[in-house]
Amino acid sequence: MQLTSFTDYGLRMLMRMASAPDRAYSTAELAEEFKLSRNHLTKIMQRLAQGGIVETRRGVSGGARLRRDPGEIRLGDVVRLLEQGQALVECFRPDGNNCTIEGCCRLKVRLRHAEASFIEDLNQSTLADIALPERVAA
Repeated sequence: MQLTSFTDYGLRMLMRMASAPDRAYSTAELAEEFKLSRNHLTKIMQRLAQGGIVETRRGVSGGARLRRDPGEIRLGDVVRLLEQGQALVECFRPDGNNCTIEGCCRLKVRLRHAEASFIEDLNQSTLADIALPERVAA
């Protein structure tokens, strides 16, 4: 099993933001810290904003900040949001009708259960549990 880079980078950004939850972060700042594309991080930030995890503001005093306390943000919910539209296997996709054993497959239900268990297990932890140490200005 492998999470998409979209989710990986989204979790990294949130880990940084959880280190100082009252502070606004720019995508440029986060892109520089993690050596990632600013354009890619902007798309991730948009998804996080649409999902109610962060709020964003444009302008000089703008940036993104967490919408809730990091202790209230469950990791499984974040992964589910960021992995939205990414099927674990081909037959889970809405257009996944290429399986020749559809109708008698006993693996599909087990994979659905495993996927749900994965999210459930992640939801035992919050963003506060994985926050990075706060950065000290040099």
